[in-house]
Amino acid sequence: MNAFRLSGDLSHLLAILILLGKMWKSKSCAGISGKSQLLFALVFTTRYLDLFTTFISVYNTTMKIIFLLCIYMTVYLIYIKYSSTFDRENDTFRVEFVLVPVAGLSFLVNHDYAPLEILWTFSIYLESVAILPQLFMITKTGEAETITTHYLFFLGLYRALYLANWIWRYHTEGFFDQIAVVAGVVQTIFYCDFFYLYVTKVLKGKNLSLPLPV
Repeated sequence: MNAFRLSGDLSHLLAILILLGKMWKSKSCAGISGKSQLLFALVFTTRYLDLFTTFISVYNTTMKIIFLLCIYMTVYLIYIKYSSTFDRENDTFRVEFVLVPVAGLSFLVNHDYAPLEILWTFSIYLESVAILPQLFMITKTGEAETITTHYLFFLGLYRALYLANWIWRYHTEGFFDQIAVVAGVVQTIFYCDFFYLYVTKVLKGKNLSLPLPV
């Protein structure tokens, strides 16, 4: 494992812990898209089914279990424990617009037609667009809490570090997974505007606000 992969995993975990900590401390899930978290739960569930069939390393198994526990805790806090604070009015992204194309693409473009391989491919494609409900929610409300922007920053950083990981592996191992790389590039592109706003506003102590849609 190289430093980019490790840093990416830690950035991903930190993003989720920031979100959990925010909800637990404030006893509220205001400003957080439950639909994005449900999509991420589906991503982890379909990707980590190999926990029951394949052992890679203690680190790999441990991280998979941690991510699964964290994402299901997030969903629990949003839809059950703090459901009264959930902003359903603004969390209105039509997830079927991403689920249907992603499901179709995973059957058409994959490495193998084995069920676990198709589900893994589905998870890769879905992860690239799972953040869209959250970004749509921010656009709809016109603003985001600082702690939510920190979550999005570290989530985007995780994808950028994984791109560096794939470049490193290509040059050192000759390894190249076209599906993972293309999906990762697509996902990183979705964060580009946010990265700019994060650096120019949030890091300077300003609130992240966006023009409301007409």
